[in-house]
Amino acid sequence: MELYESEHTKFMRELFAKNPHLAEQQKEARAIWWDKKLDKDERQRFEEAKEPQTGYVYFAQK
Repeated sequence: MELYESEHTKFMRELFAKNPHLAEQQKEARAIWWDKKLDKDERQRFEEAKEPQTGYVYFAQK
């Protein structure tokens, strides 16, 4: 019995098989934008700068 595999999954498997360096490039790109550590003071400033959210944000409050 063969399990279903989407076209997208097949494409990605083939792409990474043909270009093994892509996995490393993907990790490097992720590190640039997402894998960042915030220091304690910076994190505290972010928390203090938050504005309280109103009850329903899609309509202006009267």
